[in-house]
Amino acid sequence: MSFSWTPHRFAGGALALDVANSVILRFDAARSIDRFADPAQLSAFPQAAAAFSAERALFGALTPVKPQNHAAFLGLREAIDRHFRAAAEGMPSDPLLADLLQAAALLLRQSPDPHSLEAQTVHSALRLIALPEPERLKICGHCGWLFLDRSKNKSRFWCDMAVCGNRAKAARHYRRKKGEPE
Repeated sequence: MSFSWTPHRFAGGALALDVANSVILRFDAARSIDRFADPAQLSAFPQAAAAFSAERALFGALTPVKPQNHAAFLGLREAIDRHFRAAAEGMPSDPLLADLLQAAALLLRQSPDPHSLEAQTVHSALRLIALPEPERLKICGHCGWLFLDRSKNKSRFWCDMAVCGNRAKAARHYRRKKGEPE
């Protein structure tokens, strides 16, 4: 299966969320795909993030994750996903925050390079923790990705209208045409 890092893959609105969203269909075991399971995809991610991430002006060029940091980086990704998913759902997340901070500290000790993907992902997660409007953090109603709702009235339902929004609307139209309830 061919794959490339396209702008849609960076619909999270923050580098930390884009990293968390590297697992496609996370909660569907039969169809879930971890893009970082392929070392080539993990190596290609920093260049794509520098081109497409909403925070690219904050970090510029990124160095790839060092092989010795792969496991710790994937641990950080999972801690980011657990904490911010719980926060978006309005669940208590203090123990998850502690896990996230522990994973962040571990990676910053292992990779002191400020231009590394690891370091910039940690910085992005810390910016999200300090988000002045936490209600802007949402979960896509179609694919389950985490994203920041930067719309004026905080009314986005989908990570990306061009992909998930269109798919959801097309599915709804199809159900209506078949006479099925919504």
